[in-house]
Amino acid sequence: MNKLGRALLATTALGTATIAYAAGIERRHWTLRTATVPVLSPGAKPIRVLHISDLHMTPNQVSKQRWVAALADLNPDLVVNTGDNLAHKDAVPAVLRALGPLLDRPGVFVFGSNDYYAPRLKNPVRYLLPSSKTKRIHGVTLPWRDLRAGMVERGWEDLTHVRRTIEVGGQTIFAAGLDDPHLKRDRYADIAGAPDPNAVLRLGVTHSPEPRVLDPFAADGYDFVMAGHTHGGQLRVPFYGALVTNCELDRTRARGVSRWGSHMWMNVSAGMGTSPYAPVRFCCPPEASLLTLVPRPVTPGQDRNEGVRFGAGADMM
Repeated sequence: MNKLGRALLATTALGTATIAYAAGIERRHWTLRTATVPVLSPGAKPIRVLHISDLHMTPNQVSKQRWVAALADLNPDLVVNTGDNLAHKDAVPAVLRALGPLLDRPGVFVFGSNDYYAPRLKNPVRYLLPSSKTKRIHGVTLPWRDLRAGMVERGWEDLTHVRRTIEVGGQTIFAAGLDDPHLKRDRYADIAGAPDPNAVLRLGVTHSPEPRVLDPFAADGYDFVMAGHTHGGQLRVPFYGALVTNCELDRTRARGVSRWGSHMWMNVSAGMGTSPYAPVRFCCPPEASLLTLVPRPVTPGQDRNEGVRFGAGADMM
């Protein structure tokens, strides 16, 4: 075999191995991402928030269901679910089974496109195009009302276009949420206005972290916004990061904690699932986020948004 033949064979073998790893190993490598974020009012007690997003659940994903249920052992003070729970019309029982132990804790949620519509097979090139240049392609309608009822009956708050005051561990959180901006279902005018200044945390919740909704959250004085949708890029290149975000957010913020403007922070979850038609992850394992929220620094002359700390994270197999 000549040099060109050997090179082609090696390239093919490497590509096959990469796809096998991305589809067979990494997409089931459940990971807990941790961070400490200074967003509470001075003097507040720390609050542990578990952020869950983009489950994209199908009925037979037993490993994922068990892992999500085991997150209750982390004893979070609050659970935030930022949508895209479903990937199959029969997946509502599986999602509620996975969330079961967490539904006993204070929780809030909004929905994403894959709570309303099932995924469909699409040309993968679409994901490399700007979000504004692609036409939405919807699958069959999913039983999102059943999912909503199951969450609300257990005590979680639906934040879709509402503002709520929530008591968590004896402290007041003011929270507001939006329907999915990716589907252009958001109506920020419904929740516009300054949040409660007496709350220890002013929290915004949205599925897709579109800048056009992040800006008004920041302008109204919210401390922290939580979102999902991006899958962290799903396919990441070492030393480069996400190739795309599937929204208008820049790719450097595709996952994790970052600052938006001079005051507000946000966390974008890389999520725990994939579309059944693109079941791969590379350099971007499925994740949940455990965020320890602490008071903002108040030292004279110090940046009030200084001090975010990231944990190395803990892999949970």
